[in-house]
Amino acid sequence: MQGMASLNRQFQEYALWRDQVSSGLNSYLQWLRDHDLASEDVELSLSRARERLQNQKLSVAFVAEFSRGKSELINAIFFASYGQRILPSTAGRTTMCPTELLYNRDEAPCIKLLPIETRGEQGSTGDFKLLPQVWSVIPLDIDSPKQLHEAISRVTESKRVPIALARQYGLFNDEDPDQVAQVRDGMVEISAWRHAIINVPHPILMQGLVVIDTPGLNAIGTEPELTLNLIPNADAVLFILAADTGVTKSDIEVWRKHIGGPADYGRLVALNKIDAMWDELKTAEQIEYEVRRQVRECAATLGLEERQVFAISAQKGLVAKIQQDQALLQKSRLLTLEHALSRHLVPQRKRIVAEQITRDLDRVAKNMRTLIKGRAQGINDQLYELSAIRGKNASSVARMLMRIEQEKQDFDQAMATLLATRQIFAKLSNEVYKSLGMENIGQQISAAQEQITKGRILALGLKSDLKSFFELLHQDLSQAEQKMEEILELVQVVTKRFTTEHAMTLPAPTPMTLRRYHDDLDRIEKKFRDHSGPLGLIGMEKSVLVSKFFDSVAARVRALFSKANGDVEAWLKYLMGPIESQAREHQRRLRRRHESIKKIYEASDELDERIGELQSGHNEIEALAAEHDAAADHLRESISELLDSIDGSSPLPQSQAA
Repeated sequence: MQGMASLNRQFQEYALWRDQVSSGLNSYLQWLRDHDLASEDVELSLSRARERLQNQKLSVAFVAEFSRGKSELINAIFFASYGQRILPSTAGRTTMCPTELLYNRDEAPCIKLLPIETRGEQGSTGDFKLLPQVWSVIPLDIDSPKQLHEAISRVTESKRVPIALARQYGLFNDEDPDQVAQVRDGMVEISAWRHAIINVPHPILMQGLVVIDTPGLNAIGTEPELTLNLIPNADAVLFILAADTGVTKSDIEVWRKHIGGPADYGRLVALNKIDAMWDELKTAEQIEYEVRRQVRECAATLGLEERQVFAISAQKGLVAKIQQDQALLQKSRLLTLEHALSRHLVPQRKRIVAEQITRDLDRVAKNMRTLIKGRAQGINDQLYELSAIRGKNASSVARMLMRIEQEKQDFDQAMATLLATRQIFAKLSNEVYKSLGMENIGQQISAAQEQITKGRILALGLKSDLKSFFELLHQDLSQAEQKMEEILELVQVVTKRFTTEHAMTLPAPTPMTLRRYHDDLDRIEKKFRDHSGPLGLIGMEKSVLVSKFFDSVAARVRALFSKANGDVEAWLKYLMGPIESQAREHQRRLRRRHESIKKIYEASDELDERIGELQSGHNEIEALAAEHDAAADHLRESISELLDSIDGSSPLPQSQAA
C-alpha cells in the first residue's frame, strides 16, 4: 500500500536519523571530555539536545462530529493489515471517550481505561496518568485480531446515571434540548470511561507516533484535556467532515474555537464518505465535478488552501486494503491523504528538532573555539616571554618573574571577586526560582481552585478571581524577568572586566525573555474564557464543568512553569559557565607561565628546552583546534544531510488527484 508504505518509511527514516544524530552528539561530547573541554554548561547543553531527540513523540489527532468516520479512517490508515476493523466503527456514536493509541515498550500490550467517576474528583486527565492504580487495565492479545477488537470495543461502553450525577460530572446541561430529549425516568446515558490509552506494538506506533481518536464535537467542550492539551499540541490535526453535507454550523464553530489555522499545514481536512456521491446515474465527470466543488467550498469556508482538503472514502479504502483491490483503493483516494500525512508529519517535526539541536551545537562549538583559542594565546604569550629573555642576564629574568607573579596575584584577586559575584548571582537566581518555583505556582493554583469551589455555590466573583489568578501568574513571570535583567547586567560587568583587565576573550552574555510564556498564559486564559462563557452567570452544572476545566488549566500552567524553570536553568548555567571555565583555564595558564619562568630563573640551561616544549604544545593546540572544528562541522553537516534526505518542504499533493 503506497501511502501507508510512505508513512512507515518516513518513521523508519526518522528513527534512523534520530539514532545517528544522537550517536554523533555522544561522540562529540566524549571528544570534548577526552580533551578536558567539557564544562558543566557544555554537558548540560548537549544532554538537553540528546533528550530532545529521544523524547520526541509525533501525534496526529482525528477530530469530527459523530458518525463522520473517524474510527473507520484510523482503521483504514493504520490497522488494515489485521484484516478486520480494530477500532469499533458502526453507525451512530462509537468512540465515547478520548482515546490515545501509542506504544510504550515498558508496558505489556494493554488498554487502560480511566473511570468516568474521576470527573467527580479534583484533577485533570494528565494528573490521573500519574496514578496507575485508578485505571482499569485489560491485557491485549496482539496475535488475535478478534480479541484485540473485542477488548478495544470497551471504549464504547456507556452507563445510565441520575441527572444529578451527570450534572456533577459536568456532562449534562439542562439548556441543551438534545440532552434533555434523551432523559428517561430521570436517567441519562454517559460514557463509562473518561479516557482510554491503547498500548499496542504497531510498527508505526513503535517508532513514536501517537494517534488520538476523539469523541464527537460535544466532548471537546466537556473534556478539557482535549481542548487544552491533546488537540492544540498535536503535530497534525485531521478534521473529518462528510462529503455529502460539507461544513455544518457546528463544524465551523469547533474549527474556529479549537482547531483552525488558515495557513497551517498542520491542520488538514478529510471530506469523508465520497462513496455516497458515487451515483450510477451520473457520469464520472459529473461526480468528479461535484467532489471538486465540495472541496472548493469547504476550503473557502474554513479559510484553507484546496490542497489541504482531501476527498476520500475511508470505508472503501479499508475494504480495498483488506481485499487487496487496487482499483477500489485508487477510487477511495485514501493514498493521497496518507501521502500528505507522511510528507507533513515527520519532516516538519524533524526540521524543528534539527534546528534546535543545531543552535545548541553552534553555541557549544563557539564556546569551545574560544576556549581553545585562549589556550593557544597562553602558549604564544609564554613563547614571546621566553624568547625575549634569551641571552638576558639573571636580573632580567627575575624582573619578568616578578611581573608574572604580580599578574598572577591580580588574577587571583579577580577570581576571588568572581567568587563573590557567583554568590550574588546565586542569590538573584534563587529569587528567579522563587517567582517561577513550582511550590509558589502550586499555592496559587490551590487558592484559585478554592475560589472556584466556592463559586459552585455562590456563582459570584468567580470571573474576578480567575482574572486575578492569571494576573498573578503574569506577575510571577515579570518578577522573574526583572531579576534576570539584573543577572544579565551583573554578568555583563564581569565579562567586561575580564576582557579589558585580563585580555580574555569571552562571548557576550545572551539575554533571555519570558515573552513566550506570557503569550502561552494568554492563550490558556483565552481558552478557559471561551470555554466557560460568562462566568458570573453560570448555573450549577456549568460551574462544575468550569471547575473540571480548571483542573486541566492547572495542569497546563504547571507544565508551562516547569518548562520555564528548565529553560531559565539552562540560560543561567550558560551565562556563568563560559566565564568560569575560561577564567579557570586562564588561571591555569598563569600558573604554568609562573612555574616555567621560575624554573628558568633557577636553571637557565632549561630555557631552550622549555621553548621547544612550548612550540610543540602550540602545534598540538593548532591540531586540536582543527580537529574540534572538523568534529563540530561534521556533526552539523550530518544533521543537515540527514535532514535533507527527506524533503519536508515540498508542497502537499493535490487533494483532487484520483
